[in-house]
Amino acid sequence: MSPIMATRYSPTIRRRRLSAELRRVRLAARKTSEEAAADAGLSKSTYSNIESGVKKRPTVPEVEAVLGACEVPPGREYDEILALCRQSLERGWWTRYRDVLAPRFVGFETEARAITTWQPVMIPGLLQVPEYMKVTAQACLAGPQEIRRAIDARMTRQRILEDQDPPELWAIFDEGSLLRLEGHPEAKRVQVGHILDMARRPNVTVQMTRANRLNPGCGGSCVVLEFPDPIDPTVVFLETATDGIYLEEPDEVARYQNLVDHLRLVALRPEETLDYLREVHLTP
Repeated sequence: MSPIMATRYSPTIRRRRLSAELRRVRLAARKTSEEAAADAGLSKSTYSNIESGVKKRPTVPEVEAVLGACEVPPGREYDEILALCRQSLERGWWTRYRDVLAPRFVGFETEARAITTWQPVMIPGLLQVPEYMKVTAQACLAGPQEIRRAIDARMTRQRILEDQDPPELWAIFDEGSLLRLEGHPEAKRVQVGHILDMARRPNVTVQMTRANRLNPGCGGSCVVLEFPDPIDPTVVFLETATDGIYLEEPDEVARYQNLVDHLRLVALRPEETLDYLREVHLTP
């Protein structure tokens, strides 16, 4: 089986792979993007958006036109690229929760082999319990319906940790996320207990930074997502109020990989973190 179809991808990953394949065949045809656009009968902006991935849902006729312009003959390669296009048009479960989730991020997260998350303010989303989600959403002035949808979406999102082949999760968070729960003792107790339970899993590592110390991650949260196939580049996600920023350039990714490596060094070691959490859990 060719590397194009070797693994099952979420629509998000398939869309990114499709862009890479279309760029590859254009370069193989020794055409500029302007030449390929003209030969495909597409505007320069449409072609650029298709190849760059800005246009999220290119149509099958558009991709067929690009393949024709790049002189890709009917056959296995042609069929597999069209299959990628059709698969990229599918909708993941997360599209139902566009109002409370960043769909593209969840699409990447769903297919990640390893997830390293640094959260200086909140408990990492994959480790949150409904009680914690509720009190933090209320603090953000969310309404009852929005809170219910957010909890449903996040609980569904957490199922990746229960898959037969779950990703490796390395979660680093700051002590302040627990200190801010002093007014919600039950939510704090359940949340800490859940983190302790999850940390028993072989694919989950938890570390905590102390709130009274500065650290390299004071500038904000980040998530580093690595994928099983080496031809799919690592993605760094920086969350914003509406969706987020996605970094894929090697120098940008390396910068954040270096950041989380430093956070691992300055945070409490995993066993020290669990000792701290056990003490918190036993304290009334």
